[in-house]
Amino acid sequence: MAEQRETKGKNAWYKAVIIITVLGITAIVALVTTAVLQNKPLLQKYKYGIVLDAGSSHTAVYIYEWPAEKDNDTGRVQQTHSCKVQGAGISSYSVFPGQAGASLKSCMKEAESLIPLSRHLETPLYLGATAGMRLLRMENQSLSDQVLWSVEEVLQSSPFSYQGARIITGQEEGAFGWVTVNYLSDRLKQGSGTTGALDLGGASTQISFVANQDVAEESAENAVTFRLYGNDYFLYTHSFLCYGKDQALKLALAQQTQSGDSSVLDPCFHPGYSVDRSYFSVYSSPCVMAGKPLVSRDSFTHVGAGNASLCQEVVRRIFNFSSCSFSRCSFNRVYQPPLQGPFGAFSAFYFVMNFLNLTSGSLESSREKLERYCSRPWTQIKQQHPDVKEKYLAEYCFSGSYILSLLTDGYNFTSDTWTDITFIKKISGSDAGWTLGYMLNLTNMIPAEAPDTPPLPHAGYVTLLFFISLLLFFLLFLCFRFLWPHRNSQTQMI
Repeated sequence: MAEQRETKGKNAWYKAVIIITVLGITAIVALVTTAVLQNKPLLQKYKYGIVLDAGSSHTAVYIYEWPAEKDNDTGRVQQTHSCKVQGAGISSYSVFPGQAGASLKSCMKEAESLIPLSRHLETPLYLGATAGMRLLRMENQSLSDQVLWSVEEVLQSSPFSYQGARIITGQEEGAFGWVTVNYLSDRLKQGSGTTGALDLGGASTQISFVANQDVAEESAENAVTFRLYGNDYFLYTHSFLCYGKDQALKLALAQQTQSGDSSVLDPCFHPGYSVDRSYFSVYSSPCVMAGKPLVSRDSFTHVGAGNASLCQEVVRRIFNFSSCSFSRCSFNRVYQPPLQGPFGAFSAFYFVMNFLNLTSGSLESSREKLERYCSRPWTQIKQQHPDVKEKYLAEYCFSGSYILSLLTDGYNFTSDTWTDITFIKKISGSDAGWTLGYMLNLTNMIPAEAPDTPPLPHAGYVTLLFFISLLLFFLLFLCFRFLWPHRNSQTQMI
């Protein structure tokens, strides 16, 4: 009888241990599963934003998206699509302003098809016009207004939440380009060193980088202060109107046509290049119209000589280095503090240097490569690049020479600091440029203060919870393991 009671007791005890073990394992699995699924939506939903970059040479439409449940703290905004509008920039429609808005319709239809219908009404839509429209406004305020009205009419008829079309300032263009570069590279959240921004368009160029607070004291018009994620950034930024690559070419041609000769031998174009140009095509811009020579002829023959070294001398003449009323200047009597940190060079900086294969290497090697490229015959260049329009192809020698001079003579980069420049097209899949920074600012998606974060990341929390549960189960097992002999001995004594 005693043995039967002991056997029954053992069986009951084993059953209890098995039941408790199963319940313990089930509890651990349930806890871990709950932790993994915590705050995780079954289906990720997104919000969207659209920004139109109405530049001097063309207009581009950018679509951005971000997680719908995280739109003001940790949501990562990413570019999901871009559409290049056919034709030139909206400023080129000054003769027929109504066509400016019509040119946008195709890309806007693309945006309608790509953004879910349920999100159309809540998707903000912005248009920012840059240096091309700044020049048109300088030349004719009425025509500038008519172009913007045409654009507004089309954008207001779209199903999106239209937030306005405006001509942004050069300072905004530079500052928001800096925000974009540092946001996409995660430098703002980290609060560590930042990257300067170098932007080159058709009609203007911008330089922006974090400098000391002394910038505001010496040149307040070039100072911008941001407070982002709990950190203060004192930014130097300046935009040079008329010093985009297209307007710089007009400035250089104006320097070479002052005598009014019937032909111009230009070292910035390939040997064998010869094209008739009208004086109007050079001097129609507000950047150069005041210096038009008094000549009776309407055109001149533009002949290439293909000499990059001489081209550099031509380019330097479009800058004014004669005087500086500040402690130090870049050019044209504009204050610039000492360069600080690495720089990202984008837009035309990237496209030109990438075409010329000059995005890496030393300053000296870049000059040597450019010298060889510019000296090649025009016929050979055309044969090597049959798919590139001749107008753009012919200008790469000048554009490369201009970029080298702008960065070294203008912005004061040296052989030692040349490698601080990285030529970039995209960062993490998004185009580098001012548009993302512009939208982030207008939607307040970068908080001034750092958002509260839990002591542990989600993955760390799940791991810690798992090991604590495992430890509790192990301790429970040990308790049963040591209690069992004690109970067994009591049974034997009875």
